[in-house]
Amino acid sequence: MIEGMHLAQLNVGRLLAPTDDPRVSEFMGALDRVNGMGKRMPGFVWMMEGSGEPGTGNTQNSIGDDPQFVANLTLWEDVESLEQFVWQTVHRQFYERRAEWFELMGQTHFVMWWVPVGHRPTLDEALSRLDHLRSNGDSDHAFGWSWLEQARLWRTRGCDRVAG
Repeated sequence: MIEGMHLAQLNVGRLLAPTDDPRVSEFMGALDRVNGMGKRMPGFVWMMEGSGEPGTGNTQNSIGDDPQFVANLTLWEDVESLEQFVWQTVHRQFYERRAEWFELMGQTHFVMWWVPVGHRPTLDEALSRLDHLRSNGDSDHAFGWSWLEQARLWRTRGCDRVAG
């Protein structure tokens, strides 16, 4: 935990099919349950409205005009809390099956950074951090799991280091 700071994380993806397509129905059907679990986890702070849901072009979680893009933006008290949710809940099962529902991005689609307690990042701010990570690699401004010494579960849970 960094005093006076929370850990922000953004991950983005593009669904293989529209939300009403049977190919993504299992993911769409579990979204509320998994997000609800995240919100009840110790160390959870905040989630962008509509996180994990495809954008419609006029919502705060939209990425461009493509309704199949998904953005998930959350805040956590510390690295350990986020890791606990990602790697030690049902979330991990969905993460491991992401190729069933999402296109391969071909570039980094996950970023973390520290924000002052009380700050709620916008999607534009988060996408800017992701762009910075893609262009410059890990830094204090934007980083992935490998940048964080305290990220222990990530190292032992078999995370695909290229994808996430």
